[in-house]
Amino acid sequence: MKLKKSIALMLGTVLVLGLVGCASNKVDDSSDKASSGGSKSSHYPVTIQTYNYKKEPIEVTFDKSPENVVAVYQNSIETMLALGLEDKIKLAAGLDHEVKDEYKEAFSKVNYSDKFTPDKETVIMEKPDLIFSWWSIFDEKRLGEVNYWQDKGINTYMSVNSGATEEKTVDNEITDILNVGKIFDVEDKAKSITDEIKNGIDDVVNKVKDQEKQTTLIVEYMDGKIYTYGAKTLGGDMVSKLGAELLNPKGGDIGEEDLIKLNPDSIFVVYMDRNDKNVAQGEINKILNNKALASLKAVKDKRVNPIALGDMYCSGVRTIDGINTFAQGLYPELKK
Repeated sequence: MKLKKSIALMLGTVLVLGLVGCASNKVDDSSDKASSGGSKSSHYPVTIQTYNYKKEPIEVTFDKSPENVVAVYQNSIETMLALGLEDKIKLAAGLDHEVKDEYKEAFSKVNYSDKFTPDKETVIMEKPDLIFSWWSIFDEKRLGEVNYWQDKGINTYMSVNSGATEEKTVDNEITDILNVGKIFDVEDKAKSITDEIKNGIDDVVNKVKDQEKQTTLIVEYMDGKIYTYGAKTLGGDMVSKLGAELLNPKGGDIGEEDLIKLNPDSIFVVYMDRNDKNVAQGEINKILNNKALASLKAVKDKRVNPIALGDMYCSGVRTIDGINTFAQGLYPELKK
């Protein structure tokens, strides 16, 4: 009997020691994670370069992940959705197109404004800790200068290609996505998205590298005038990456006679549909159905293509869509 009690006592002691050891291992494991940067708190503070309305680079510091974001315009909203940050959006506004299909479910949870561009009073009422938008919105007649919000303790992030810099590039779109990833501590997800974009661009560029040199124009009808996007625009950078020659590289307004003289192999007409599916066709019909432009090579060859503004201006996660649209319009054989 005494022997049985001794054995039981020994087993109990072993069991207690084992449990203590397990608990000790768990504590050590969490300590290792904290020291290796696994702790969320170790990520902050984060300092990001952005711009003010004078187009001067400034630095903004985030002590924690923003919780109440006002996101205005296409790329601002879709970048947040792509990074799984829809619950951080307090107010969204300014979509030129429906959000991409893969983000529609997430977008259904977002508070979307009836006003295309919300006014300063509306934004103040939302009590944001971050405003994510374009250069143009920080005009005094709209939301006011960046410094106004900074002085109130509200950070801002301005999409680089929205007008902050003279030269708009695909690389700037990559920078925006990576910066938002840093701001919200989702860097791995941001890198995954940008890697996919870069790999997609490389694939398309390789497919067209041996194609015959093409000439093209990117145009937008504005107040009855024909505006052309120049070489320093994002659309121009995309076309250049695809090995084509963008005519009228300085950009700006041209007349119908100028368009006839330039006579590009293809034309891309920019549109904003805003839930009207007929807009894209209507925009290219301004060229296709214009008898004065019937002699254009692009018209005769039926190579007048629509391109969404959101795919080639502050394109964000749509960057690869823009590249693909340009590639298929420049090199129709790719569609086969």
